[in-house]
Amino acid sequence: MSKSQPPTLRLLTRSDLADIELEPNRVIQAVEDGYVALQEGKSECPTKMMIDLPVESRDSIAFSMLGFDGHRDLVGYKTSYRHGNDNPEKYYTTISLYDDEHGTPYVLMDCQKVGASRTPATTALIARECARPRATTATVLGTGIQAVNTLPYLLTALPELTTLRLHGTHPVGLRSCQETFTRWFPHRQVELVEQNDSAVREAVESSDITIVSSGRAWHPPIHTDWIPEGGLLISVASKGVADGAVAEADRVVATSEGQFNLVGERLLRGRDVRLDATVPEILAGHKQGRADDTERIFAFSSGMIITDIPVAQELALRAFAAGRGTEVPLWS
Repeated sequence: MSKSQPPTLRLLTRSDLADIELEPNRVIQAVEDGYVALQEGKSECPTKMMIDLPVESRDSIAFSMLGFDGHRDLVGYKTSYRHGNDNPEKYYTTISLYDDEHGTPYVLMDCQKVGASRTPATTALIARECARPRATTATVLGTGIQAVNTLPYLLTALPELTTLRLHGTHPVGLRSCQETFTRWFPHRQVELVEQNDSAVREAVESSDITIVSSGRAWHPPIHTDWIPEGGLLISVASKGVADGAVAEADRVVATSEGQFNLVGERLLRGRDVRLDATVPEILAGHKQGRADDTERIFAFSSGMIITDIPVAQELALRAFAAGRGTEVPLWS
């Protein structure tokens, strides 16, 4: 770019990105690279800023995250706003990337697909590192946007899994999860868990890995002490699990200590629970994901922009190559 030309920003809408696909192993590797670069001190990722809007009659929340990806030399800024309930039509999120080498804005894009990719990639990495050896059974509770890619990513990271279960109450979400799984693994099957409390509990009690990504769930809140000896319970954003679930665990893992302290209060219920390891520490080889085969592990997964940035760039590069987006001149 010459000095006489004003910088431009490429806008990528949700429809621009709708048919842009990233292979599960590509996303998982990008997310792992983001965590490891952070642990090695190459990147920066402050704790997210979050506010509940101060109007009692509203159920709204807004938060933002800022980070620097030293592996890719990009600065990212993400904003999210949710109004009303978990309806995706009332959840708005964007991410902007800045090229730190040239000091110019790179792209502003809808972040829904980014979150729907990096979240299950983190889940898959946690399962790979924290599940007991020779784990064969996994149950996913929830069929929302954050859960659609969970099963194919999980099986990519743990190909030895033989039994995969899915629970959900929304037909559209169930169909989307099943179709996405079949696209990547056409010869594998997913068992559906019946929509009653006893069936859910039985599935949890017989699973090596249970992933709760269910938002305001119909199923009963999941307790860590429901999982079998040596089991792993992964909570995505703290929803769908019982109050005090952390205190029931033998070992506690989180993506970020700062964000665990920020949004995990309900899980702690005022108890002083030690965080045994973070995901970046585990992936960088500084701490163990699991100390022995009998531990019941609770893993808390909350979003970190250090994983949004690499996935956003991968999507953006493929969208650019497909001729998507609109160039907007800035400061002209």
